[in-house]
Amino acid sequence: MALHPLHGLVEQLETQPIIFIGGKGGVGKTTTAAALASYYASQQQKTLIVSTDPAHSLGDVLNVRLNNETTVISPYLDAIELNPDVIVDEHFAQVERTIKAYANPDMMPKIREHLRLSKSAPGAQEAAMLESMCHHLVEAADAGYEHIIFDTAPTGHTLRLLVLPEMMGAWTDGLLAQQRRQAKLRSVATHLDSHNQQNSAQKNDVANPFAAKKSDRWEQAVSVLERRKQLFRQAGLLLHDRTQTAIVLVMTADVLPLAETKRAIEQLEDSKLMPAAIVINQLISTNQSDEFWRRRAERQQHLLQDIEQSFTKYPLYPIYLQQTDVRGTDALSALLSA
Repeated sequence: MALHPLHGLVEQLETQPIIFIGGKGGVGKTTTAAALASYYASQQQKTLIVSTDPAHSLGDVLNVRLNNETTVISPYLDAIELNPDVIVDEHFAQVERTIKAYANPDMMPKIREHLRLSKSAPGAQEAAMLESMCHHLVEAADAGYEHIIFDTAPTGHTLRLLVLPEMMGAWTDGLLAQQRRQAKLRSVATHLDSHNQQNSAQKNDVANPFAAKKSDRWEQAVSVLERRKQLFRQAGLLLHDRTQTAIVLVMTADVLPLAETKRAIEQLEDSKLMPAAIVINQLISTNQSDEFWRRRAERQQHLLQDIEQSFTKYPLYPIYLQQTDVRGTDALSALLSA
């Protein structure tokens, strides 16, 4: 499959509101994501770009200081640079509030210590980041955005984020099933207890004022789990809907990015998440007078043959190496307009 003109990429993705940009570290994911966002915004399409990459390079590319809150870049472009540390703190604060609603107050110091240690547990940051990402994913349409573009961390992290909604949904199902079993046992115990209290109240004319409150608190905890389950379900449906979501992989014409892109596509296909396109970044024009650059260009052309043979099912789009760094929305938009 020959390379397609670059403007075909924005045309291909025009009708898909959710775009994930992934790939190996250092291949130009952030520039590609920011270029797409800037182009759509220049066409007066309301766009949100969200960076989930801890490297925090989106703000550098846009020439704007970003944080965990929505920053207005232009009338049609907003940006968020998710901070994993802030998100983890907020996530565990919410967990603590949920537990506090029904836990014995005497247990809270130990619970807080356990939650503090859990923040650094494997997967904690990913789970918190996933929940934040899912919120942005589900709420973007309601906020009036025509496009929401995710600039993701290197490939392995991206793949885990894409398949986690189903895993987290199944995990939440397990928790809810356990809660229901415990609720049945509590119901029997409450029935027996209420019978004893009724007899006691008849003798003492006093009712237990705490019985209803404990049940209400437990229902609040279950309600939180139900909302999370629904959130992950909605996000999972969106990710698997090819009319809604496009996954674009970025690579360079080098051996290691080629191998990693092959692995990424295999994993995506196994999860029934088919990439929409592949961007080959930092290509060098073959018309070079300098011997070093001419040889580099020739090597890239040789690897392009391997790339075209390896990815026959997916459209390939080239981005050529620029003489200067691409910074700011005007330059980024122009990159895709040429």
